[in-house]
Amino acid sequence: MKGNSMKQTILTALGLITAAGFTLALIPQKADARAAAVMADDFENLPMSIELTGVVRDFKAYNSSSNAHPDFQQYNRGHTVGLVESYLDDDGKPVLKDTRGQRVSGQFRDSNGNNINPAMYSPELGDSAGSLNSQSGKSITSAESFRVWFRDDPNYNLSDIHSIVLERQPGTNKYVFHQHDDRSQDGIQGFFPADGKLWNDHNHNLGHNYFLTFELETEFVYQSGQDQTFTFVGDDDVWVFVNGELVIDLGGVHGAVSQTIDLSRLGLDDGQRCTLTLFFAERHTTRSNFRVETTLNLRTAELPNTFNLYD
Repeated sequence: MKGNSMKQTILTALGLITAAGFTLALIPQKADARAAAVMADDFENLPMSIELTGVVRDFKAYNSSSNAHPDFQQYNRGHTVGLVESYLDDDGKPVLKDTRGQRVSGQFRDSNGNNINPAMYSPELGDSAGSLNSQSGKSITSAESFRVWFRDDPNYNLSDIHSIVLERQPGTNKYVFHQHDDRSQDGIQGFFPADGKLWNDHNHNLGHNYFLTFELETEFVYQSGQDQTFTFVGDDDVWVFVNGELVIDLGGVHGAVSQTIDLSRLGLDDGQRCTLTLFFAERHTTRSNFRVETTLNLRTAELPNTFNLYD
């Protein structure tokens, strides 16, 4: 009885201490945080990761001795909008609108402070206006040179499939894929899906195969009122289209820049099945950053044929 009585007294004291607002460090705080995140996961029905498969196309710099492409390593005009048309063509590819576009000198932002495509700017939604300047020189050589960025052409590129994996963040419905170029660390850093294959024109000073594009076509179901967003952070050119309409415009050769699209802006119907297509280009050394953050439950749509698959 004495042992049981003492045990009860200790448990009572522990309960009083806890009720008073004190935390007993019986397990490491990091472990507590992880356990709490798991217990508080309101999205445990969602997959922990999403694998998306797209097409990488490898190019050579404009001054290469063979298969040179004029748009790679030649231009460095900064973040430029208005280079492509607002809608995809019948092949589902972006179309060059202007070889120069407009330089973004001040970012346009939504009411939450997220950078947005200037073409999506709406003061009625609480957006803040940025500023654009005319460009003095080209960012892309011509419509003909741009056409092969996302089409197979053995005179300029070789292609292959490439997959990325978005990881769900603990306790949330946000998925993230992040590869950044940090040469202070060992091993492959950054987004370099053509390393060790295709043209394999490895830059020995910088350690990677630069000059590439990546095309990703996905599908999702729009859910009204569910705070569905898509954010891209990276460089160089990035264009994102929803149902064929341009919603993120990060054109030009530039450092890492972000833009966000809130799907509620697009007038979609609840339960509507939609497409999201992403077009990325790494056109200039020395960095290649690629980060996706989204609350969309994406899945890969049909892949185009690529030369390398049938060699």
